[in-house]
Amino acid sequence: MTSSPATDAAVSLIAELVAHGVRDVVLSPGSRSQALALAAVRAADSGALRVHVRIDERVAGFTALGLSRESGVPAAVICTSGTAAANLLPAAMEAFHAGVPLLLLTADRPPELRGVGANQATVQPGMFAAWAREQIDAPVPGDRADAWSGLGIRAVTAAMGGAATQGLPGVAGPVHLNLPSREPLSGPQGDVELVAGEAPRPTAVEPTRLTQGPRTIVIAGADAGPDAEELAHLASWPLLAEVVSGARFGRRLVHGYRALLDDPALGGRVERAVVFGHPTLSRQVVRLLARPEVEVIAVRRGGETLDLNGRTLAASSVAVPAGEGDREWLGAWLTESAAHAVDLSDAAPDPDGLVSSDPAARRDAVAAELAAVRRPLDRELLVDAVWRATWPHDRLVFGSSRLVRVADAVLSGKKVPVHANRGLAGIDGTIATATGIALASQAGGAPGVTRVLLGDLTMLHDVGALLLPPDEAEPRLQVIVGNDGGGTIFDALEVAATTERSTLDRAFYTPHTVRLEHLATAYGWEYRRVTTRSALDQVLTAPAGGRQLIEVPLPR
Repeated sequence: MTSSPATDAAVSLIAELVAHGVRDVVLSPGSRSQALALAAVRAADSGALRVHVRIDERVAGFTALGLSRESGVPAAVICTSGTAAANLLPAAMEAFHAGVPLLLLTADRPPELRGVGANQATVQPGMFAAWAREQIDAPVPGDRADAWSGLGIRAVTAAMGGAATQGLPGVAGPVHLNLPSREPLSGPQGDVELVAGEAPRPTAVEPTRLTQGPRTIVIAGADAGPDAEELAHLASWPLLAEVVSGARFGRRLVHGYRALLDDPALGGRVERAVVFGHPTLSRQVVRLLARPEVEVIAVRRGGETLDLNGRTLAASSVAVPAGEGDREWLGAWLTESAAHAVDLSDAAPDPDGLVSSDPAARRDAVAAELAAVRRPLDRELLVDAVWRATWPHDRLVFGSSRLVRVADAVLSGKKVPVHANRGLAGIDGTIATATGIALASQAGGAPGVTRVLLGDLTMLHDVGALLLPPDEAEPRLQVIVGNDGGGTIFDALEVAATTERSTLDRAFYTPHTVRLEHLATAYGWEYRRVTTRSALDQVLTAPAGGRQLIEVPLPR
């Protein structure tokens, strides 16, 4: 067989990525990327790497994003040239804005075939420029012996936030390696030692030190993590945590925070807000952070500094002396929080009546309990059931549907791992992201189930992600679809008040008649349709162990 400089370079690059912590590669088949794909598969055969094959590059990109989200280190996605590379853009944008490490390895034609009408050749260098921590148009293997040497450590370091790329030191994100090659596009692979190493972590930055004094609240947006709860607990400050924050727990947690921010005696008196993550689920928080008189300290997690009032201080981390703080301030928030807590428990309506010696009282209590059990599911009961079924060994993923806003409004505190693509809050890639999260958590030894809660349009937008290769590890994944027949989120937005119903339905609600059970069968998923709380609880808490598509019909 003929030797191939492309193969030699690909084998070396894959070995370098493995040596610096990369454990997962998602690849989409293509001719120009064959050397990279073959090198990755060989590394997987040796046990040094996990390879996941997806025929759709957009699905591949979001699968890699999910793997990176859960593991905390960059997964790499490999694709061929042309529109294949362009399909990685949505995942790259989300990774940038959410601060998720990700490696984009796009194969390309050599420079002499660009801009001259060659097949499947376009302008790939710089195509992710606005969203990449670093972008490299690599030399062509064969033009120099070390064409791709050193790219692995450089890419992983930048993706982990270890370089001051785009002026954002310490912030993770996507890195684009554009990898051109000439024929022969593959050949025999030489022996290369694969030594698995750790991803380089960015150097810790001195925290911004805060003092007690101003009336302060802690706001936890998407991907805030437990640091937000820790600060609120230590400083005795009220904690306003979105359901997607990973910080919705603890003794300082405030329920019903939207209404309380509208209260002049509470939200109107805030002097300082410490923000973790990216808050996106309420207009009240946005209005607060835009107030010029409020001091805002934003602990940066994503690609853009949060600065809605033009005077926000960005911080990599914060520290505060332990203390009781303003007890009256905290007490006022927690008192109102208790009054705004929503009780969605499915306990018997009259437990005393069930054991009463009075037959009539017992009969009425049984009837009330049966009515509660048979009550049709609504959005509040649906999100509550999923929340209650999920524990620390599980993973919960929210789609950017109406359901996540309902969950944020009604759910109580609970310390469980939560993910959501709220960097740009798009509906695309939700199932693929959840699949990546499930695979990474299983590889890390988590024994639980990954549940993704989403609406029907969000599910249909990513229906191609239901296709999984039969020879790969099956994720433990429950896709729970609240099906109200279209995009009901628009019913609560301004457009519903200014548009005729027929136009609203056609252009925004977009009704459909898709039979989800047929999709499940076609893609090899177990299908369940549930209409009552008791049936849903049973399905959620007794998963079959593989892939389940659970449909919950909802009223518009």
